[in-house]
Amino acid sequence: MLTNTLTALLLAVSAIAYPIEDPISVIKRAPSPGVVITKCSQPGVLALAYDDGPYQYTSTLVDILDKAGAKGTFFWTGTLYGCIYKQKAAVQKAYASGHQIASHTWTHSHMGSMSASQITTEMTKVEQALVNLIGKKPAYMRPPYLETGGQFLPTLRGLGYKVITDDVDAGDWNNQTPQQSEQKFQQAGAGGNGHIPLMHETYSGTVNTLTPWLINWAKQNNLKLVTVAECLGDADGMYQPGNFTGNGQSTC
Repeated sequence: MLTNTLTALLLAVSAIAYPIEDPISVIKRAPSPGVVITKCSQPGVLALAYDDGPYQYTSTLVDILDKAGAKGTFFWTGTLYGCIYKQKAAVQKAYASGHQIASHTWTHSHMGSMSASQITTEMTKVEQALVNLIGKKPAYMRPPYLETGGQFLPTLRGLGYKVITDDVDAGDWNNQTPQQSEQKFQQAGAGGNGHIPLMHETYSGTVNTLTPWLINWAKQNNLKLVTVAECLGDADGMYQPGNFTGNGQSTC
């Protein structure tokens, strides 16, 4: 009798200290804003993620992904390679094809040395441009140079952004060839939670050589090619215009 009573008491204490969460709420939990995320939250996926566009290769990249039934994430700037509005057709094509559209800031500057006000301007100008072009604003972003110091994370948390970096650096920005990039993915392997690579759509080799190789590599390793949002358990990764608080101005 005493043993049964002690057992019941221990179980009650354990339930208080370690409450069992509703499985449905755990599944639906979205990534927290203002927290750096480096890789996917689930295995069996690969989130192809490209920075610095939109650019002259955007439309071709969309075609390559679409042909393979793959989804990618585009972290776009407002002015790095010309004005985003001049790439209207490519922007709308990528969004219409079901790829995730995310922010890479307006000018691709060093966010870690900026004030909260300057960071906010960098983000809201991209938001406004995307609202103008596709009717939605992004919920995800990747910081230029992967810099997250200073006022950056607190500001992004207040703006509601999920902050993405990477766990595999393709090295295309550092003059590495697609073949050298391929070796990095082979070394990283296909096990564990899925990778979120750092790649740039502004290099022909990344678009025309590395991406087809990654599509084939994913197929060989039974990896599903999904958006960053999907690989984190978030269905969309975009906000409706009603969440936007900008002033409607976003000219280059």
